[in-house]
Amino acid sequence: MKIAILSRNPKLYSTRRLAEAARERGHEARVIDVLRCYMNITSHAPSIHYKGETLTGYDAVIPRIGASVTFYGTAVLRQFEMMNVYPLNESVAITRARDKLRSLQLLSRRGIGLPITGFAHTPDDIEDLIKMVGGAPLVIKLLEGTQGIGVVLAETRQAAESVIEAFLGLRVNILVQEYIREAKGADIRCFVIGEKVVAAMRRQAKPGEFRSNLHRGGSAELIRITPEERSTAVRAARIMGLNVAGVDVLRSNHGPVVMEVNSSPGLEGIEAATGKDIAGQMITFIEKDAVAGKTRTRGKG
Repeated sequence: MKIAILSRNPKLYSTRRLAEAARERGHEARVIDVLRCYMNITSHAPSIHYKGETLTGYDAVIPRIGASVTFYGTAVLRQFEMMNVYPLNESVAITRARDKLRSLQLLSRRGIGLPITGFAHTPDDIEDLIKMVGGAPLVIKLLEGTQGIGVVLAETRQAAESVIEAFLGLRVNILVQEYIREAKGADIRCFVIGEKVVAAMRRQAKPGEFRSNLHRGGSAELIRITPEERSTAVRAARIMGLNVAGVDVLRSNHGPVVMEVNSSPGLEGIEAATGKDIAGQMITFIEKDAVAGKTRTRGKG
């Protein structure tokens, strides 16, 4: 197979591992900088050009699109879909998952366990918003934040009011969520491929920190998850429409709650913690699932 990997940096661990895994299995893999692509949007003959050449003959495309280039990256991916190239994750599914509010609403509608979440633009009563999510301590998140950036734990009502007022004063969109105290600064990253959790790790925040992201100094270890956690992760990925997803789950007193569904989960932490060849499993999934034109939206979304 001829596989395109959409990534801005071929030296990134995840990009490098995917290219290696594809080549080890006899496929041709090429890393393509999504921002260097430009498109001919025309009826009947859509095409993608890259550094002066036309990209043709690809069987599958693996999107590794960073949050900061979601708009352009998904446009390029959509063009591949219009050219009947199989996407590991579809453009519509990626944009769905990148919108934190939209994804929470979709998960909520399908009965997935979630932390109580409030969303407001200019609330007349911040106190009522705080009360709605169970009071302080609570978590305030920038809607567009990634890797734990723009996530604040407000431990008192006064602190919560100040932070919410500050964010709203900057005219940014925020989510206000209940703080799952019993999780004790730990979450579970479930790595889903297809209809299966192929690996799971427990991420623990460093002392004095509540964000467990590895980018923020958190540690990771192999963990055995419960059948309920496994089912929740698989269902969450399916609701988002993702073939590959990193589903972040917290253990609460009322069962597993989903914090986020990541459409481009990193491989370094999960491979190191579990010792599994996740990149190889992603390529194997493509080998079994890739069919020309096999997208739910066929580039229409």
